[in-house]
Amino acid sequence: MPQEITIELILLIISFLFFISIVVSKTGYRFGVPVLLLFLVVGMLSGGDGLGIEFENIKVAQTVGTLALCIILFSGGLDTKLSEIKPVIAPGLILATIGVILTAIITGLFVWWISGLTYASAGIGLTTAILLASTMSSTDSASVFAILRTKSVNLKQNIRPLLELESGSNDPMAYLLTITLIEVIKMGAEPDILIVGGMIAYQLIIGIMAGFFIGKLAVLVINHLKMDNDSLYPILVLTTAIFVYSFTYYLKGNGFMAVYISGLVIGNSRFVHKRFSLRFMDGLAWLSQILLFLTLGLLVNPHELLPLIIPGLLISFFIILVARPLAVYLCLLPFRKISFKSKAFISWVGLRGAVPIIFAILPLAAGIPHARFIFNIVFFSTLISLMVQGTTLTWIAKWLGQENQNANSARSTNEFELDFSDSIKSTQCELYVTDQALLKGNRLMDLSLPDKTLVVMVKRGERFFIPRGDTALAPDDKLLVITDDLTTIRETFDKIGLVPLTR
Repeated sequence: MPQEITIELILLIISFLFFISIVVSKTGYRFGVPVLLLFLVVGMLSGGDGLGIEFENIKVAQTVGTLALCIILFSGGLDTKLSEIKPVIAPGLILATIGVILTAIITGLFVWWISGLTYASAGIGLTTAILLASTMSSTDSASVFAILRTKSVNLKQNIRPLLELESGSNDPMAYLLTITLIEVIKMGAEPDILIVGGMIAYQLIIGIMAGFFIGKLAVLVINHLKMDNDSLYPILVLTTAIFVYSFTYYLKGNGFMAVYISGLVIGNSRFVHKRFSLRFMDGLAWLSQILLFLTLGLLVNPHELLPLIIPGLLISFFIILVARPLAVYLCLLPFRKISFKSKAFISWVGLRGAVPIIFAILPLAAGIPHARFIFNIVFFSTLISLMVQGTTLTWIAKWLGQENQNANSARSTNEFELDFSDSIKSTQCELYVTDQALLKGNRLMDLSLPDKTLVVMVKRGERFFIPRGDTALAPDDKLLVITDDLTTIRETFDKIGLVPLTR
């Protein structure tokens, strides 16, 4: 007798998949494997061809994808500092708009040419081919920086903020191209370039304006709405993300652009319980990614990908080696300060992730001809991108000389679990006391710490205490240090026998 599907069974399956995904992702980090790839694989192995979990509800997948993408984009906007992206706004926005269009057109022409030669039953037209390419024309930032941060890779110049700006703002353009081409195919008419261009421009403008003004209004409301329960402030911030998307949708604007812009505005403003809210949204974004990736993985039956290996590989490597680099170099041609090697690295960081798969669901939901072919090709290309580009990012950064060996970025605390306000300009780090550090004396004042450096707390075993100058230190003590001169204190680590704590 088959097992009855109950809410308890559904919750049990979801919690099990979440747990397996988190455990597997922790192991994958050590080998530089993108966490997104692992979540997708867990979803695939749990589907009809694996554990037998049948999931074919396109509407549910689309709803989950839309909500998750809103939260992910909003959280990305909250974490983006305007001061960092200001120097790269021009190249970043060009890559996020013109770069997406060029990638879609170049890839679409190749798909149109190659599909009939390698997969006879495809027989897709040029518009459908460009639709397929449009779903894959945006990049994924979550996997890129998860790997870079795990491997402690620091990039030279302004490459990192440029990649963050492009990845955070290019999804709306890819979404616009996708839904516009879907409408063109449903009408069965040749696309009018002027009308299509006008629709895209209108939706972008409305999305930017709605995101900006609602973001400003949200900051005012949060700061003036006095609530007895502090836990409600992060919920209010989350509500803003959902509201701005739905409100912009009814204005016929681009909701994803509005969500990102509102997150950018709120994240760069001062408001009550800001750090608490940012940490809440960051955790929620990770939860959304796990749920999203598992859902997308469950939609795919691996046996359906086998006939697509040849066209899938050709299209995947064409995007990686031809379409993306060509689009990047054309877009960045006016910016001579960006070196050739930097452009090459930016080209290689054109990872495909969850967003293309979400966009590939849209043709399925709309009943577009060859929609399943589009979805499977996009899913296959995403897997190839994550395996090829995702696992080699750190190596490519070193090979192209884009890794900054002398970067001294502040690390977040682990042992002390303390957060400091963004308005405090000092940075914090954690140090481990060795026997060498106590050779000149075991008192705190005996340590040769640089000026403008203060030890604010000591952890000894499981006990915490605030030290004074005459406090006696012991080997294995952990020190929480605040300094205005992080570079100097890092240079003195080896000299005085203090070791930076690592995860």
